[in-house]
Amino acid sequence: MTRSFNQQFDQHGAWRRNFAHRLKWLSRWLDENELLDQSVAERLRELESQMRTSKVMVAFVAEFSRGKSELINAIFFAAYGRRIMPASAGRTTMCPTELGYDTSFLPCLRLLPIETRLEPHSLAHWRDKAEHWTEIPIDVEDAEQLSQTMNKVAEVRRVPLAEARSLGFWSDESPDDNPVPDAEGQVEIPRWRHALLNMPHPLLEQGLVILDTPGLNAIGAEPELTVSLIPQAHAVVFILGADTGVTRSDLAIWREHLITEGDPGETRIVVLNKIDTMWDTLSTPAQIDAQIQRQRKGAAELLGVPLTQVLPVSAQKGLQAKIRRDVPLLQASRLPALESVLGEGLLGKRERMLRLAVDAGISALQAEAARILKVRQRDLSEQALELQGLRGKNVSVIRHMRTRIEQEQAEFEGSNTRILALRSVQGKLLREVYAVLGSTALKADMARLSASLKRPGIKLNVRKVYGATFDALRNNLREVQATTAEIQSMLHATFRQLNAEHGFALQAPAEPDLSGFQEQLSQIENSHIHYLGIGNLLKLAQPDFCDKLVRALASRLRVVNEAAMTEVERWSKGAGAQLDAQLKERRRNFTKRIEAVERIQSAAGNLDERLAELAAQEAGLAELHVRLREFTALLTSNEAPSAAAARSELSAA
Repeated sequence: MTRSFNQQFDQHGAWRRNFAHRLKWLSRWLDENELLDQSVAERLRELESQMRTSKVMVAFVAEFSRGKSELINAIFFAAYGRRIMPASAGRTTMCPTELGYDTSFLPCLRLLPIETRLEPHSLAHWRDKAEHWTEIPIDVEDAEQLSQTMNKVAEVRRVPLAEARSLGFWSDESPDDNPVPDAEGQVEIPRWRHALLNMPHPLLEQGLVILDTPGLNAIGAEPELTVSLIPQAHAVVFILGADTGVTRSDLAIWREHLITEGDPGETRIVVLNKIDTMWDTLSTPAQIDAQIQRQRKGAAELLGVPLTQVLPVSAQKGLQAKIRRDVPLLQASRLPALESVLGEGLLGKRERMLRLAVDAGISALQAEAARILKVRQRDLSEQALELQGLRGKNVSVIRHMRTRIEQEQAEFEGSNTRILALRSVQGKLLREVYAVLGSTALKADMARLSASLKRPGIKLNVRKVYGATFDALRNNLREVQATTAEIQSMLHATFRQLNAEHGFALQAPAEPDLSGFQEQLSQIENSHIHYLGIGNLLKLAQPDFCDKLVRALASRLRVVNEAAMTEVERWSKGAGAQLDAQLKERRRNFTKRIEAVERIQSAAGNLDERLAELAAQEAGLAELHVRLREFTALLTSNEAPSAAAARSELSAA
């Protein structure tokens, strides 16, 4: 049978933990052998943390009554033997709900009141304001209590039209999308703006995050969902009803809100749910299958996706089959096929991304560690030649040699002016980088965009307005790239001089390539422009909507700018750490040379003994070279060994 998503994610989690364990072990081995400079140590810690804690988000998006919550129950929570997400008749998710696990919080459901929309803050802002959330403890061992607690996300309120309008649930410009008022003129709105379930579920503990989004009316009132949360999901599952096909509201959600910033072919899966409604005793299995195929083709054509991305499923029968352990019913539900596609596509892509990060980090680490070993080897060879020159020499010659070494040491310490100058200029240029990409500059860019969007009239030039803002943001990155090129040129020149004067083996690290961040900016720009199609263009006449849009954009851009600054800072630290490492090696070399002469002077050890020690140390360095290649190969091999095999390799080492 096809492996379930849970099984695939378990295997993915074991692979990540195994990798993190080997990274930590390598870090300890390098540290014990004094091959771990500050920059490399920091990079290793980042890689290990990324392996252990990186999140994988799957967003489930659908109009009401498409069986979205039931599908989440079937894929993730069948082991409870009952529904956890509200999916029974009359109960549905009314607010965006994130399911994940953060050890800094106790298991609970946190609910953000809908009234927070009246304040000028983004969801990202409210996440850190614990006092504004309603927190309900959960017992993960009690399925009944957990299910009852999750029903909170289905709670609604009835409010007058004026309040619904101010909260974004009533639009005079788009009356067809408005909820139906009751006899008293009130309309139903969600009680909560956002929900966060913090739960030590086996998959959530391993970094899975599930985003359950509400229907069109609720999703449209929260631009941050469309332009921030959903695009960051590693996979988006869009659910249709097999009994209804693609409706007008389904199409509106797809076109206006399902914006992915990667390759849509890799990130979007369309689920044709409720195929059990076609199971007709009057039709043959072949006729039923033909009917399902017609619905699949129709959905694929309307949504513009390959047929292979449209998967027929019965979430209800799949959940039922898992609970009853009914294998034939599970196969008939076609749920395993969806789990296979979701797992292989999502987790395979995630593993490739993590591998690329590891390969880049390990490659830099290996180069730096090998460079330190070569410096040590050269220093040992020079010491051996120096000591061999003392054979048959008298005490005065040995004393003179010590004086000469001390003089060399003093001259070396006195020549650090160039190094200090390099660090001073480097620090100044880096401060310029932080000024260009920092929060103050971003706030100014966002203020200009907000002012342009709030000008009176329909914003038919919205593409131009966004274009000007993003051109400025891309120019900021180009300016930073020019600054890093200037620093790189200075590093090359200074390193060449230091190599010539002191026999160092310094090599300037590769300049950071910021073009990827420019591409991210273009993807975010396209997301916003796509979102502001005709359907949402009219909303720009509302100042509150403009504010929400700009706040959501600012939170995304802050992440991009901070990532770019981190990349530049890591590169700068790499150059500084390499210099520090070779300065440390040179100072240690002076100390060792003086100690050797002292021992010969005091007759504490004869010349041959010292030369034998140097030869043994050189052999030890050669062994370290071999071990370094072996240990780094364990992390960069295409096929990661099993956890048991890895433990065996490391314990043997």
